[in-house]
Amino acid sequence: MQPYFFLSYAHTPRYGPGGPDPDMWVERLFRDLCGHVMALTDLPAGSPAGFMDREIRSGEGWSERLGSALASCLVFVPLFSPRYFASEMCGKEWYAFAQRAIRHGALHNRPAEAIVPALWVPVPPEQLPGPAERLQFNHNTFGDRYVTDGLYGLIKLRSYAEQYERAVYELARRIVRVAESVRLESSRPVDYRVVPSAFGPGRRAGGGLAARTLQITVAAATRHELPEGRSHEYYGDSALDWNPYHPDSRRPVAHVAEELVRNLNYRTFMASFDDEVGHFDSKQPPTRPEILLVDRWAMADEQRRQRLAGFDQDPRPWVSVVVPWNRMDHQSRAKETELTQRLEDTMPVKMSQGRAACRAAANGVNNMETLGQILPKVVEAAAQQFLRHAQVYPPTGGGHTDRPRLVGPMGMTGGPPPPPPPAGHPPPAPRFDKPHREHALPEYDEFGDHGPDAEDTDDHQS
Repeated sequence: MQPYFFLSYAHTPRYGPGGPDPDMWVERLFRDLCGHVMALTDLPAGSPAGFMDREIRSGEGWSERLGSALASCLVFVPLFSPRYFASEMCGKEWYAFAQRAIRHGALHNRPAEAIVPALWVPVPPEQLPGPAERLQFNHNTFGDRYVTDGLYGLIKLRSYAEQYERAVYELARRIVRVAESVRLESSRPVDYRVVPSAFGPGRRAGGGLAARTLQITVAAATRHELPEGRSHEYYGDSALDWNPYHPDSRRPVAHVAEELVRNLNYRTFMASFDDEVGHFDSKQPPTRPEILLVDRWAMADEQRRQRLAGFDQDPRPWVSVVVPWNRMDHQSRAKETELTQRLEDTMPVKMSQGRAACRAAANGVNNMETLGQILPKVVEAAAQQFLRHAQVYPPTGGGHTDRPRLVGPMGMTGGPPPPPPPAGHPPPAPRFDKPHREHALPEYDEFGDHGPDAEDTDDHQS
């Protein structure tokens, strides 16, 4: 019973006590879309044409019901608005669905473009986060009035009733076409409470947040330099072609990781560890956080192993290690104990440092589903460490800013008390001399520690 679409929207607060429910217009849109989908398909009576969270009954597990719908729907329909991209809950829904679509695309070696956005309230392009900005979607086919006013404007004004009907019908047609062409497979529901937001942390209503940057580096062999007993079908001409999850995945793991990271509102750079020897200089301040994907089989090359050992001994806490490992790979399973021990001997620091999620990632990620769940935690840890070690750029052109001083009749500034006021005048009220507002923090200063596992254990090693 897969719903054709999941309607993701930002809840609008009521204006004043006892006011009308502002989300009733979204519910009307949902009912209209469901009616069109039923008419355009052969869904039997009682089948779910769509899902929105207002269908969750009182007493029903909210996060479980939401996670189940996100794990089974065929199309994800986000209602764009400034409030939408300021909502952490909407960002969680987006990432949960995107993670599933990325895994589907890797299994079938083709993009699973199953997100069909709709304009509820038009949003300026500069305020769109990276995942929304990268969508290839032409809103102009739904009508000029739709582009300028959005569905909210069309549904509220009677004079635009015809334009509203056209836009909703075209949206329903697009949903059905995408659902039947992609045929997204269901997956196990994710724990919605721990899913990250696709829009990045700390977004504010009405303002954009520049995409952060992160580097993905791969330490793996190529098919031309494999040790005896290792099949070439997991490798290519470059380390970036390494595909440890073959045959389930038909895409290199670096590209799967890149898509997952980009859906956390990052811009990404990819490189081979063998080509980045000069890049790993801990004496220079870091330019961005980094994820190092390591193949245990890469330890067979002695020169690469020595470079990895040197990398491990020179502290770089802003680089987190992830070790993709396929237990269904018979060659790897037969050599697991030996290869694991060799990696631990080569990189003892990286294998044991950081949060629990970082240590789990370094000890082996068994499949793509687990990779999608653990990678956001590893990325956040690397970004936190980047904040701690990145070079600080003070503001330019500004003078010294004094600390606040309390000035009043008691002479709290440390100098002699002021003279008494003239007869017949009350004493002046105390006042604060306020400094100018400090310069804005860097864009990376959006992270915060969350939950009991947020404690870092890197400081004593750096």
